Amino acid sequence: MGVLPSEELVVIHPADPTVITVNCPDKRGLGCDLTRIIFEFGLSLVRGDVQTDGRWCLLVFWAVPRITTAKPIQWGLLRKRMIAACPPENQVFVPVDPDFVTSPLKLFLLQVYSADRAGLLHDMSRILWELELTVHKVKASTCPDGKVIDFFIISDNKLLLPSRERTLEVCERIKNLMGGLHSKCELKEAGPEYGGLMCTPALNLPPSVSELLSSGVNSQQNGDTPRVTIDDLLSPAHTLLQISCRDRKGLLYDCLRVLKDFNYQVAYGRLSMSTIDKGRGEIDLFITQADGRKLVDPEKQKALCERVVRDVANPLWVTVLPRGPDSELFVATPIELSGKGRPRVLYDVTLALKMLDVCIFQADIGRHAIGDMQWEIYRVLLIDSGDFSQRMHELIGERVRNVLMG
Repeated sequence: MGVLPSEELVVIHPADPTVITVNCPDKRGLGCDLTRIIFEFGLSLVRGDVQTDGRWCLLVFWAVPRITTAKPIQWGLLRKRMIAACPPENQVFVPVDPDFVTSPLKLFLLQVYSADRAGLLHDMSRILWELELTVHKVKASTCPDGKVIDFFIISDNKLLLPSRERTLEVCERIKNLMGGLHSKCELKEAGPEYGGLMCTPALNLPPSVSELLSSGVNSQQNGDTPRVTIDDLLSPAHTLLQISCRDRKGLLYDCLRVLKDFNYQVAYGRLSMSTIDKGRGEIDLFITQADGRKLVDPEKQKALCERVVRDVANPLWVTVLPRGPDSELFVATPIELSGKGRPRVLYDVTLALKMLDVCIFQADIGRHAIGDMQWEIYRVLLIDSGDFSQRMHELIGERVRNVLMG
């Protein structure tokens, strides 16, 4: 097979469902990276086929917009992002180094000062996403005079910052959103004092949060434990991993994320919706280890099954706890070994609070190492409207979780 022109690497046919075809050189974790982008754009996969010979791959996805996706899908931007995730065309037939490490992200500090209003942080997260900026950390505070000061640690997917034109574009869009003559926006490179994307010990977390996350116990099961089986006899060259579970946001991404973290390669895979049990996803993945061999070690098989069950059944953790006279929302999501956090979390959390008409007093995103896992933890201090009973805590947690999980 010759080298394809870039316009043929990713082909999108908008329809119901939309068909997305990717035909490009292979690399470790490519399926995870592509399904992550599809997830980030608010799309749900109803079917998927993946096949590769280890050098060249063909992936076909059938996708539909999620109900919570209010704006039209930007198909051109989606295609652009997916092409960027594909390996360079000159790497065709070149084995991928499993120890390949991407260069560190260039981080920037965005400071915003404006009048407060309901849903402001949600609108900010939407604008930053539309500007193709990735938010890695947030520190948002409300002042006694009704003003808000927001600090965002961001990276630019366009790789145009810190150019003057790109800086002006970002600040103008944000000022238009904020309105008012007293809004301010400053953008500069983030210095080492902001900590980069390194994980820190969970010293300032409530003991109940850190203890639960470190134990690996999932107390928020959705009542539908996935069925996960491994068969190393069906294929002479591959191990078959079969997963059956309730469909939700990011289902295939979470399955492939686990395999990427274990450094396992997918030779062939299929996602389909069950015709018998509506809303149930069936996933078959023929996998090998990094050395190309089958997965026959019982201990490795057990570890993989346990991790798939945990991360597929519940890839995130949500709770609302009292903090003195106030209430604080906690959302924890695992970080990929590559350093990428879960997409859309800030957008979905703030959307759920906006739907409930719950205002935010402070917000913070931090990365913490707890046990053998790295977590991205979102902490949101809520403005108590006077009726924050235990039932209201449960309602907030339930709504946030439902929006995150779809």
